[in-house]
Amino acid sequence: MSSFFGSAQTKIPLDAQVRTGKLANGFTYYIRKNTEPKNRVQLYLALKAGSILENDTQQGLAHFMEHMSFNGTKNYPKNELVNYLQKSGIRFGADLNAYTSFDETVYQLPLPTDDPELLKNGMQIMRDWAQDALLDPSEITKERGVVLEEKRLGKGAQERMQNKYLPAILNQSRYAKRLPIGTDEVLNNFKPATLTQFYKDWYRPNLQALIVVGDIDVAQMEKMIKDKFSDLKNPANAPKRIEYKIPLLNKNQFIAVTDKEMQYTVAQVIIKHPGTEIITTTDLRNSIIRSLYNQMMDARFSELMKQADPPFLQGGSDIGNFLAGLDAATAVVVAKPGELEKGFKAVFTELEKVKKFGFTSTELNRVKETYLTGMEAALKEKDKTSSENYVQEYVQLFLKGSASPGIEYEYNYAKKTLPGVSLAEVNGLTKRYLTDVNRDVIIMAPEKDLASLPKEAIVNSWIKDVTNSNVLAYIDQISDKPLMDVKPQPGKIVAEKKDDKVGFTELTLSNGVKVILKPTDFKNDEILINAFSPGGTSLYPDSLYESASWASALVARSGLASFNSIQLPKLLNGKLVSINPYITERTEGIAGSSAPKDLETAFQLINLYFTQPRLDQEIFQSVIQQQRGALANRSDDPNSVFSDTISAVMGNHNVRRTGPTLEKLNQVKADQVLKVYKDRFADAGDFTFSFVGNFDIEKIKPLLEQYLGSLPTTKRVEEARDLNINAPLGLLEKKVYKGQEPKATVRLVFGGYYTYNAENNNQIDALAEVLQIKLIDRLREEESGVYSPGARASYTKFPKNKFSFTVSFGCGPENVDKLIAATLDEINKLKTNGAQASDIGKFLAEEKRSTEVQLKQNGFWSGYLSSSYQLQEDPDQILTYVEALKKVTPESLKAAANTYLSGKNLIKLILLPEDKTTAKTKQN
Repeated sequence: MSSFFGSAQTKIPLDAQVRTGKLANGFTYYIRKNTEPKNRVQLYLALKAGSILENDTQQGLAHFMEHMSFNGTKNYPKNELVNYLQKSGIRFGADLNAYTSFDETVYQLPLPTDDPELLKNGMQIMRDWAQDALLDPSEITKERGVVLEEKRLGKGAQERMQNKYLPAILNQSRYAKRLPIGTDEVLNNFKPATLTQFYKDWYRPNLQALIVVGDIDVAQMEKMIKDKFSDLKNPANAPKRIEYKIPLLNKNQFIAVTDKEMQYTVAQVIIKHPGTEIITTTDLRNSIIRSLYNQMMDARFSELMKQADPPFLQGGSDIGNFLAGLDAATAVVVAKPGELEKGFKAVFTELEKVKKFGFTSTELNRVKETYLTGMEAALKEKDKTSSENYVQEYVQLFLKGSASPGIEYEYNYAKKTLPGVSLAEVNGLTKRYLTDVNRDVIIMAPEKDLASLPKEAIVNSWIKDVTNSNVLAYIDQISDKPLMDVKPQPGKIVAEKKDDKVGFTELTLSNGVKVILKPTDFKNDEILINAFSPGGTSLYPDSLYESASWASALVARSGLASFNSIQLPKLLNGKLVSINPYITERTEGIAGSSAPKDLETAFQLINLYFTQPRLDQEIFQSVIQQQRGALANRSDDPNSVFSDTISAVMGNHNVRRTGPTLEKLNQVKADQVLKVYKDRFADAGDFTFSFVGNFDIEKIKPLLEQYLGSLPTTKRVEEARDLNINAPLGLLEKKVYKGQEPKATVRLVFGGYYTYNAENNNQIDALAEVLQIKLIDRLREEESGVYSPGARASYTKFPKNKFSFTVSFGCGPENVDKLIAATLDEINKLKTNGAQASDIGKFLAEEKRSTEVQLKQNGFWSGYLSSSYQLQEDPDQILTYVEALKKVTPESLKAAANTYLSGKNLIKLILLPEDKTTAKTKQN
């Protein structure tokens, strides 16, 4: 084994399944055959150039350049690239995308491989992106507005505070002056030649790599890359690609910032250190030790949060990557209102415990087991790993040199290494990283608390107080009892029927429980579990609503049977199992997943959530305390105020639809919570369970009989109650004036009663997608007024057939009326002329392609089968879904637009800045 891994400093080998090479011009490529999903390939173009390379006149142009790659290339002028790909079933934003960071720019293009012409053109698009963008001045002018709107979306309290503290934590380095989004001044005023210069300097083959992973022929793909990319040219006298760093200043820094829209008081401590990438086996071993440390630290803070009166709203600490080759140990506390000192000291007390006493051997053994379980699961899924996962690894390999040896190597290395990792090594990280130098303390708080914020000397005295205090060693609470002392008396399977078309079996148990079983081979180590029963919070009066709505969350956090919330996770350590009860407005049920080896444990957990739930008083108090703190300044945050307003208006101000308040929180009573929970799970007879994944039907039957067949039943007949909460009909406009930034958020909601059936559902879905395409063309590309407009449809069968059609976008306050008018204009075109056949073609292609992939995913089937039973629909209709979409025509969508977008019922919800006069003046 030792020769396999070599000496301590051996360089980690590259996975043999990857073919890699470098062309004479310096262009790098990585190719891997992978059939998950089948008939698909992921193409990524990575570039070692981002905003850090911009000169002062180019700030924001690395990101702007990424936008321009979608606005005209040699072979796809103007918007033709996006148009062509949409026709092939590839969604702009969801599939086709890119990002720009400080040090890199990365483009992604997922493609079907069963169409050779599309694959060939996909490679041409990557080649165009590499060096053949047109940079047409008229397109640049149009895109300015789009990028400025993207920048506008980021404005708010976080950005304003970040602008103040970032120069300090980035040690006044170049990184502080090169945020990828850039500056308004440059974005508004740069000359096209300035952008062209950036493009010529940095979009060059010796800084680029193509990553190709998917269901392809590797040799054929390599030949294609050599043919397409060998003629890329590096510019003469190309500027040197400097590796910029953040210098360590060997001093401590302190900064406190406030904002009137900040909801919480947050203290963050960042201790910076030189970092390392994972290149050698020593690096890999160190990264494993760090991972173990972080998991144990995380568990400690998780336990702190389970006290009846936690010392903070949130707290934590870990060691991780920072930026530009630095690592950092960080500690963070979100304080309760007025309790920063208490919260800060609580976080540092936890760190001091680890410094003084270290972790315990039982903690270390647990996280070693968890780590290896995760690696085993990844190894089992080796032949089912998605191409996306591999692509991300190879992007990091190219950009940073991070090793990618493959899961077999990593698993074998971990298995060999973990037993030798000592407690002393893990504990040593605390002393190494939690140092008193290169420490930055940042405090962010609401503006009204400015006078009470501590100065640096005070915070230093808090740290000193903790260091000098008598901290007590951590006590590891564990229970050695089995999850279930006595197994329940099994029931019997009394009926069985098969659906051979979709491939599932329906069983009925002697207590009335229904079970849907769909075995699949999509994943080797995954079984998804779903259960529902009609009822939910709808069955309780408004006076009990708050308790009912919190019931499942509070019980789920309280442990189970005789195990409290601290003991239960430790008991389940090393098992890949997750079971959670839920109660919604109209249903209650169970959602979860399990590895095949842990399936019996999953069944036991399900049984206990029905028969032995618990509500810990400490957990109850803890959650309520956290909620109190979270609500304290909620009314200062524009987005919270707007979302609460939307909910209230759309729910006709019903008490169940208005936002959270302290008054509502005070209505949550522990005895009511447990009573509601027990009531919802008292009768299993009307529950329908579904299991989808890697299991054998005959082998799962005894478990079903034992753990589900034994569940209690009272044979009560229940249906969810119609609460008669309906959106207002007619025309309504609601403006909310909140926030100081010049930004607006618009939501237009068309709604009403509906005839719910598959054909209407398909028409309204198609209408939403076609309108989305139109709004991207009009509001983004033509008007340059928004970054990403959305159009989506939703519909319900129960309690009433209703539909809701929502258009949303962010924009400048002065453009609200103009862009609403443009939206309504596009809707009127659909009502007058119907949809264009080419747009319907895009919708059909997208649905066909996405359905092909979904039909091979456990997650899709778990949700689909459950909802088919819930909505009392025929599960076989999925088999004719794509064929049924052929009924979508220009004429049918014209009729749909006139029916659903008539404008008779239209609610306009608009968030505008607080200064009403400015907003109104600008709008007019």
